[in-house]
Amino acid sequence: MSKSHLKYFQILYDQIPFPVQVINEEGKITYVNNAFSSLWGYTVSELDEYKIFNDSELKKSGAHAAILYTFETGSHNVFNNYADALLKSKEITLPVFKTKIFPISFEDKNYVVLFHEDKSDIVLAEEEAKKARDGNKEAERLKETFLTVLSHELRTPLNIILGYSSLIKESLKDKISSEDRVYLDNLYSGSERLFNSITQMLEFAQIEAGNYTLNVNTVEFTSLVKTCVDANMAKAKEKNIDLKIKFLEDEIYVDVDYQSLENTINNLLNNAIKFTRQGFIEVETSILAERELAMCKIKDSGVGISTAYLDHLFHPFSQEDLNIGRTFEGNGLGLALSKRYIEKMGGSLLVDSIKGVGSTFTFTLPLSSTTIKKDKKSTAAKKNNLSKILLIDNKSESFELLSAFLKNQYEIKTQDIKNFHLVILDKSDYEIIILDVNQNQWDLCIKMCKDIKKNDPLKRPLLIISSEFVEERIKEFYTAGADKFLAKPFSKKDLIKILNGWKKP
Repeated sequence: MSKSHLKYFQILYDQIPFPVQVINEEGKITYVNNAFSSLWGYTVSELDEYKIFNDSELKKSGAHAAILYTFETGSHNVFNNYADALLKSKEITLPVFKTKIFPISFEDKNYVVLFHEDKSDIVLAEEEAKKARDGNKEAERLKETFLTVLSHELRTPLNIILGYSSLIKESLKDKISSEDRVYLDNLYSGSERLFNSITQMLEFAQIEAGNYTLNVNTVEFTSLVKTCVDANMAKAKEKNIDLKIKFLEDEIYVDVDYQSLENTINNLLNNAIKFTRQGFIEVETSILAERELAMCKIKDSGVGISTAYLDHLFHPFSQEDLNIGRTFEGNGLGLALSKRYIEKMGGSLLVDSIKGVGSTFTFTLPLSSTTIKKDKKSTAAKKNNLSKILLIDNKSESFELLSAFLKNQYEIKTQDIKNFHLVILDKSDYEIIILDVNQNQWDLCIKMCKDIKKNDPLKRPLLIISSEFVEERIKEFYTAGADKFLAKPFSKKDLIKILNGWKKP
């Protein structure tokens, strides 16, 4: 190589931190920069006998063909994982090169430049990132599996415990001593607390994972708030708390997930009752017309919240008093869930509180664009009793519990899933169908649901009961035609509330 050529390449490549080598048309290396010599361990004079085109490693990897292609066509090329025989002979960990191959001409001489960019750190980082992603996916899979097992293995027996303990409380309340009554009350309240904690943890996990699906319908806001207030009235009376309502609008319609909104209101009311030793709780609904929002305020004269803690109030598992002997029990998920419910429905939840004075929780929701006209005569006429219910299940547990829940109100006929035939639908002596779904028969029950809704000549309402809690799975039954889905464990009140909505006029 002439001195002018050498000087030219030195000016271009000597200061570049990546290895660079220049090859002539015979395959000889005519120039290498300092970075190349440092890594390969050779100067250009020491490579006088070496020819690229004779390198077996380059022929094997395809780099030889890529270099020839650039010589022949004059086009740029890129080759990954470049490693020649010289580099492989060294006892080092081979770098991961991305080699740019491009032609260059100087004073009527043609060369090809190999520009080796070390991508080892990037490749290692990508490998670590891939391992982290795979590990995260596996952790998510294990979490989902754990939550599923937790749900199915705990919710079904809890349904039995809660159901029968409530029945025993009701039937024996005037027949047992006050001491025994305390035992029963503790049994029921402990089971209910366990159920509420499990449900909240499962639902929170679903929301955080992005798997919680809303089933949005137009709901009359004021009546739902009134229903929740009525459900919590007994607890307030037990503590001599004056639970008052102030409804500034008769009818307010919102597009929401009924269950999510009901859970939110009950969470806020339960907290207000729990943290109020004496005084009052006031529930107010109204419309912010200028912003097209429905608003609900729940104000109490309870213990209040310190200013320092307000910023942490809606964090999961967060509680102001974490002492072991704390006065107020709870898992710290109620408010975190409520905020997420409201925000998923397009609203907001705010709090205003003074320690020792009380708290006011205010949430808003967008008004519905549609208005529902209720036929009050039709609603009032729905108070007649149903005659018979067909229960399709695989075990006797649900039959016994439902029979106990609905004693003196409904007559239940049971049918084993394995012996169910569509011809049964021709009978008209029952008015509601309940399908108890076992996880092992999920797909079968989906098919049964579709067949029942398609072939039932009387188009009777179909209720699904199951220990399933994942919204996407529950949605499969709604897609198949189910009218309602009731997750275990459920109370007598939950069941009757659904059935009463289907009473014939």
